[in-house]
This record gives sequence, C-alpha cells and structure tokens, in this order.
Amino acid sequence: MSQGEQVRKTGFEIAQKLDREKTAWERLMPEKSQIVAAMWSMGALFVVFLIGCWLAGNPFEATQRIPSTFVKNMGWAGTNEWGIIWSVVGIAMIFEFMDATAGMGFGTAITPLLLVLGFDPKQIVPVVMIQQGVAGLIGTFLHAEYQNVEWSFKPMSETIKLWLYIAVPGILAVTISVTSVYAIFKFAKHWITLYVCILLVGMGCISLYQGMSRPDRPYRPKMMMFWAFLAGFNKGVGGGGYGPVVTIGGLMSGVPAKSMMAVTAISEGTVSTYSIIIWLMMLSGGVVIDYLLLPSMMIATILSAVVAPWATRVFPEKIWQVVVPAYSLILAAYATYKAWPDIKKALAL
Repeated sequence: MSQGEQVRKTGFEIAQKLDREKTAWERLMPEKSQIVAAMWSMGALFVVFLIGCWLAGNPFEATQRIPSTFVKNMGWAGTNEWGIIWSVVGIAMIFEFMDATAGMGFGTAITPLLLVLGFDPKQIVPVVMIQQGVAGLIGTFLHAEYQNVEWSFKPMSETIKLWLYIAVPGILAVTISVTSVYAIFKFAKHWITLYVCILLVGMGCISLYQGMSRPDRPYRPKMMMFWAFLAGFNKGVGGGGYGPVVTIGGLMSGVPAKSMMAVTAISEGTVSTYSIIIWLMMLSGGVVIDYLLLPSMMIATILSAVVAPWATRVFPEKIWQVVVPAYSLILAAYATYKAWPDIKKALAL
C-alpha cells in the first residue's frame, strides 16, 4: 500500500508528515488557499452574527427578553432592546480559542461564568449550543484546510469512522439524558459538576502520564463509542463535559492529538446541531428562549474560531499531548471551585 493510499485511509498522517517536513516557523506561513479558506470561514460566521442580531430583537413569540439580573440592571426588562456585551465577547474569545485548539472547555467554562454575571440559563444554553454547532462545523473545514486532518468518504478514512463512532452514541446519549434520566432523577447541578470534575481529573492524569511515558499508544477506535456515550450523557444532563471527555478519550484510544482535536470539532458540531433542533422543537411546548448573547458570542467566534485551528497546525504534536490533558485538569479545578459553595452547602459543611 502506498503512503498516499494510507493517508487517505486514516486521515492522521497528513499532520504528522507536516510536522516532520516543516518547522514551526514554516508552518506559521499560510498558503494562498488557506488564507482564502479563512476568509470564507469568517464570512460564514459573520452571516450567523447577522442572524444573531435579528434573533436578539425577539422577532418571534417564543423569543422574549428574559428578566435576568443582567437584563434588569441594563434596563432592558420588558423591552426588545439589546447590545453587544463586550465583557462576554472577551470571555468567549478566550474560551473559544482554547476550545478550538485543545478540543474542550467552552461550555464547561463559560456557562458558570455567565451565570455569575447575572444571565439566565435560557439566555446561555441555547446560544452556547448554536455557537458550538457553528464553530464546530467551521472548525471541521479549517482543520482540514490547515492540514491537521484529512476527511475522506470514498474510501472512508479513519477520521470519518471516528466521527461516526463518536457522533451516533453522543446523539443517543443526549436524547436519553435530556428526555428521561434528567427528568426522572433530577440530580442537582453541583453533583453533576462534581461527577464531571472527578471524571476529568482521572482521565487527565492518565492521559498526561501516558502521553509523557508512552506517546505512541495503540490505536483502539472502538473505545471511542464508550467515551462518546459518556460525553453525550454529560452534555445532556449537566450541559458541559463533552469536549474534555471526547478529546481525552481519543488520546487514550491512541488517536494523534492534532487529528483528535479536529474529530472533536466535527463531533461536537454534530451533537450541538442536534441539540439545537431539540431546543427548537421545545419551543412548541411553551419554552421561551432569549438570544440576547448570540451576537456577542458570534463576534468572539469570528475572531477566535479561525485562528485556533491555525495554532493547532503550528505547534508540534508532542506539545498538544501534554497541553490537552493539562488543560483538562485546569478545567476540572476551575469547575470544582465554581461548584464548591453549593456542594459545601449540600453537605452541610
């Protein structure tokens, strides 16, 4: 089998070949086609930003200005007024950049921060799903253009197979957790957060140890079905913990770091898009959504989602084998810190 045939079959080698043949400085210089791809991506994200501006004005009966603490402080309660919230833009830029480079962290990190700033969950969760869906699909395109991964349907590459291994169980798990598990058991959010944090600490430590002691792990793609179901369960029940579980699970399954971040992008984009459909279906049942944050989120995405896959291209594979699990541990520590007051109260400490 020729090397070209093997690349088309797996989709991993293109990034490894780039690392071998070009230095970081050489990878930093974009080709004309890559610049064009970045411009098209920014244009597509700008269109979603314009749609977000329209939705923020509450054009439908099911879109209303929810009187959250932030809205009341701004004097927007009972009106359709809205504006670009630059503090949200700054926060979202940071976490979207890290999410797109390390394959995790946007929903896990930004949701508790926005709650602290005084936003209602129905102003946050639907918007995060839209942002993650759009950013994931754009990231799928850019990771391929930047040579972090290769997608092939005929013959089907391993990257496409991994996407199916991850997306299908993830969609199934989200459906189960949203429609049954959460409604039946009604676990408090802080217990779910603690569960996700313990899971991330364990997976992060194992992955960090394996990455430093045995960087070339055996490739076991079917393991991803388990991690994908667990990640989808986390997302449906607790709203976070999808990207970290899928990405770290991929590293533990022997998927190269750069390619795994690209596979996470397409998988999370798929599951988030499915979640958007679920939210839209819920509108007919009387659920109200407020798109106040969507324009601010999309501005941050325009600036970060295009640059982040480029950072993945520039830095060598061995760096990401350490950065990704280390970032997982940082996210776990941060989420535990935010949830600790409620946990402490529940335990009556």
